[in-house]
Amino acid sequence: MNATDRPTPSGSIRLTVAQALVAFLARQYTERDGRRHRLIAATWGIFGHGNVAGIGQALLETGTATDGDATMPFHQGRNEQAMVHAAVGYARHCGRLSAHAVTTSIGPGATNLVTGAALATINRLPVLLLPGDVFATRPADPVLQQLEVPYAGDVCVNDTLRPVSRYFDRITRPEALIPAALQAMRVLTDPVQTGAVTLSLPQDVQVEAYDWPREFLRERIWRVRRPRPDAEELRAAARAVRAAQRPLIIAGGGVHHSAAEDALRAFADSTGIPVASTQAGKGSLRFDHPSDVGAVGHTGTAVADDLARSADLVVAVGTRLTDFTTASATLFQHPGVRFLGINLDPCDAHKQAAEPVVADARVVLEALCAELTAHRVAPGYEAEYRKAKDQWERLVDRAYRAPEEAARPTQAQVLGCLDALVTEEDVIVNAAGSLPGDLHRLWRARSPRQYHVEYGYSCMGYEIPAALGIALAAPRKPVWALVGDGSYLMNPTEIVTAVQEGVPLKVVVLDNHGYASIGGLSGAVGAEGFATRYVHRGPQGDYDGMPLPLDLGANAASLGMTVLRAHTIGDLREALAEARASERPTCVYVETETPDIVSGPPPAQAWWDVPVAETATRASAVRARQEYDRQARARRRHL
Repeated sequence: MNATDRPTPSGSIRLTVAQALVAFLARQYTERDGRRHRLIAATWGIFGHGNVAGIGQALLETGTATDGDATMPFHQGRNEQAMVHAAVGYARHCGRLSAHAVTTSIGPGATNLVTGAALATINRLPVLLLPGDVFATRPADPVLQQLEVPYAGDVCVNDTLRPVSRYFDRITRPEALIPAALQAMRVLTDPVQTGAVTLSLPQDVQVEAYDWPREFLRERIWRVRRPRPDAEELRAAARAVRAAQRPLIIAGGGVHHSAAEDALRAFADSTGIPVASTQAGKGSLRFDHPSDVGAVGHTGTAVADDLARSADLVVAVGTRLTDFTTASATLFQHPGVRFLGINLDPCDAHKQAAEPVVADARVVLEALCAELTAHRVAPGYEAEYRKAKDQWERLVDRAYRAPEEAARPTQAQVLGCLDALVTEEDVIVNAAGSLPGDLHRLWRARSPRQYHVEYGYSCMGYEIPAALGIALAAPRKPVWALVGDGSYLMNPTEIVTAVQEGVPLKVVVLDNHGYASIGGLSGAVGAEGFATRYVHRGPQGDYDGMPLPLDLGANAASLGMTVLRAHTIGDLREALAEARASERPTCVYVETETPDIVSGPPPAQAWWDVPVAETATRASAVRARQEYDRQARARRRHL
């Protein structure tokens, strides 16, 4: 009789730790508003000696079970960071009600998770990380890929995941899995605390057998709560709105997480208050809704930023009010401006010394709408912002407009061609470079889930794997990953996974031969574009030689994609249409007009604080510091 066949206590089942964990995860569900979702819908993995015999064997056994138990779908990844990005894309598109797990080996496989974990936690998106860990029993010390720490025997590289995880536990005994797994599910489903959750799994413990209570492995439902507002906080909020002459709503990602789009629209329809959006909140209203004034902050529209400067009440709904939104504390200039913070997280609700309403965004907006049935902003205020919105839309049209079909497109014209093609079904994914600014200002969001720009961490390399995760969440929707050449070079690996899984991902590579976004910023802060272009070294050893002979289209083709090259605007329109109709992974490769022309829209409408050298000998840095000091004088503390 082997260990797994020996008699077990009544009401228990003998499994390895890894088998028990996979069986447990397969039976966890979320429920909100009466709708149930599988909590851990799939597991991503790359196997090494730290997880192949434990989690790997458990996934194989669970996936081939014939006794009717729940199975665990599996996706084979190519890069550990990318697997986390794919899981994050999936979770965000599912409204945080369903998530993925990610398993890795020990050592570099585990530390490669750190960037993805930070992104998930900053954006408050659930992902379960299951890195392998060194032996708990220490039969040999050190083992392959173990970090030796002379002053502490219980430290390993997996501890780098502690500061970027909302919950972390190392499972050094089988029975420790029971409380740890339950705590992990609690955090993943908590709308305030959610983010990356890490269960670090020593490779010897993974394969150890234990008699598990069947109750631990039963189906379990985690209800995602909608906390209601305190009655006095709600009354104070209503008073603040009634007293305001020029109120402005800023919609953040919490509107989407709460599925509060309809409630926001009803509130805007009822009160006439204009609605601006952060990167995470864009799409909370359709672009053509009368109250939508577009993006706010450093990458905002002229109309939204002008309204922010003159607003006497800022209603911040589900937003963290980051420096890009507040223009580094220079945007809100009305002498008597006050803030109303509607947020599940008390930390965010109190920012800018706001009058807080700590509750679910949808519940609060519905309650405020009922409380303010007879209230509406002055007709002149509505007319003012709607006229300004019309003027901005004409600027967008001008930026999108192509002078002739035979011309090479600018970045904004690429967006214009895509804008003319997509419907409300399409999803646009981006994260870094100059594209987030252009998208925030220009993109016309047609549905709540269409605009997927990760700007909490603004992580280069996020786009392709995240688009893959979104495509798994919404298999019938066209999903577009928009990437610059710099971001593409960071993380193209999951193209292979898309090819393997037959996911018809659409990747648009905009090649401007360098880091155009940072190149522009470098020029503005006196660094003169140093080392931001992809060129050979020149005769003097500087980065001023001929362009590097890169062909990212050929690279995408080598990974299995169909590649469509667009040299002109006419080519681009045809290529985008062909890619949208394609049933296999397809890349549209386009070199945008000269590296120095990033886009055609108006420049930034508000400041962003990037400190400039206080002393320098180069004239460009001296001028940049003078401009920095001028802008910084507008900073204020809202108390």
